Amino acid sequence: MFPLGTVLFPHAQLPIHVFEPRYRKMVEDCLGGDGDFGVVLIERGHEVGGGDTRFPVGTLAHIVQAARIPDGRWMLAAVGTRRLRVTEWLPDDPYPRAHVTLLDEAPPSSNADAQIREVEHALRRVHALRAELGVPAVTEISLADDPTRAGFEAAALAPIGSLDAQSLLERDDVEARLEQLLALLHDEANVLEFRLSS
Repeated sequence: MFPLGTVLFPHAQLPIHVFEPRYRKMVEDCLGGDGDFGVVLIERGHEVGGGDTRFPVGTLAHIVQAARIPDGRWMLAAVGTRRLRVTEWLPDDPYPRAHVTLLDEAPPSSNADAQIREVEHALRRVHALRAELGVPAVTEISLADDPTRAGFEAAALAPIGSLDAQSLLERDDVEARLEQLLALLHDEANVLEFRLSS
């Protein structure tokens, strides 16, 4: 398990610089196995040093590229694959470990197609406003046809805080997740429009 200060969504990219000895060992073990590890958001505490409190719902990540630096550090490129729930944390020896259950995604209703179009429109609007303000913005937005995957992709591109992202990740219902994401995007657009008019 790799507790981080950020949320990883399924299908999202995760670049990681691994420098702590315990996580170097984890990377070696992962690469010697199936290349998978779990990512959870830290609720309280810090990424470095341990002693943190973690949220129970996270994402299974798969290492797609790994480069070892001569001093022993690793540069990883990983991608989120499926949501998971921690059922039991094990001792952090030699690194964080847990028993987990992989979570299945319920099939979306036909309404989800219309919802994802609304989400995509709102996401484009938010990033257009960010660009007008001169803050980092995504210029190319292309979401998958599948509403479940598209919802995760949109959430990963949305400029939202980690607690809102965690709340989205924890939702089991696709339509509820999209509805919540749409509300967050509308709120963000309102804030950006106010800044532009001030």
